[in-house]
Amino acid sequence: RRCGALKGRSVLPRAMAVLGAYRCIECNREAAELYRDYQRGVLRISICKSCQKPVDKYIEYDPVIIFINAILCKAQAYRHILFNTKINIHGKLCIFCLLCEAYLRWLQLQDSSQNIEPDDLIRYAKEWDFYRMFAIASLEQTSFLVGIFITLWWMRPEMLKTKSDFILLLKALLLSSYGKLLLIPAVIWEHDYTPLCLAFIKVFVLISNSQAIRVTLNLNRMLPWLAIFFGLILENGVVCLFQKMGWDV
Repeated sequence: RRCGALKGRSVLPRAMAVLGAYRCIECNREAAELYRDYQRGVLRISICKSCQKPVDKYIEYDPVIIFINAILCKAQAYRHILFNTKINIHGKLCIFCLLCEAYLRWLQLQDSSQNIEPDDLIRYAKEWDFYRMFAIASLEQTSFLVGIFITLWWMRPEMLKTKSDFILLLKALLLSSYGKLLLIPAVIWEHDYTPLCLAFIKVFVLISNSQAIRVTLNLNRMLPWLAIFFGLILENGVVCLFQKMGWDV
């Protein structure tokens, strides 16, 4: 049905694979291939046997278009990224997002300090404040993820039966937290509406997390939000614990 010159795109995965290696982005059914190579530069997108639609139309889309669709939280774009590509940046993305969050907290800690002398801001102790904020942000993120996993495992244990299921969901949650990268521009271009922008970023990240859970486990909309709610409860519990210990978080 669809023929085109997909040749030359380095982001394309292998043409053939074992059954279940890929997913149809429309109906989430397993597929053995995304496209078929007829040689001489002619490739044809495979058609899903279940819904009779292209298995993955995004393999011929520009990455910018895919990114925009992911920002709009389209399930098809999430399925393409999670199941039909070989993206392996979730670990690095997680570290970078934590660094952004730690920097934001560290900056707010400096603003709240009474001593604002330039020499004081570059002292060795201030550097350890940043490391402390990074550790706190890491523990809060971990507690949030643990709360989600516990809730999903308790509500739908059949969805998380193997180690690969846990790894796939963890990868989806880390990749869907890319919105935290917007924390740095929000701080650099500080404005009277910065607190409102930070709140919108938080909401956007939670919406992305919910969509990642829904797409990965093929759930309805309610259960992912329930898992996120319990994740937030556990995260806020960790925050309260730090505050009782006298730590400025």
